[in-house]
Amino acid sequence: MSSPDDHRPIWFEPFGLFFRPVSIAGWILSVLALAFCAHIFLFVDDKSHSVSDTIYGIFPYWFPTLLAWIWIASKTSGPRRS
Repeated sequence: MSSPDDHRPIWFEPFGLFFRPVSIAGWILSVLALAFCAHIFLFVDDKSHSVSDTIYGIFPYWFPTLLAWIWIASKTSGPRRS
């Protein structure tokens, strides 16, 4: 009998501590997350007066975005090789 996990999509592949996109969906998700983070950085950095202002400004956006990316990548990745 097969389990529901047998038919899950494989969008990412484990790559050390991180994940590498291996499908179109994985690449689209990665590019969208990267583009959002770059947009937020440029917007916040334009109005910041110091490096710490920039870090404090981007953290509330980058942290949940990257956390969601890692969670999705872990749920849609193949098995880890030993």
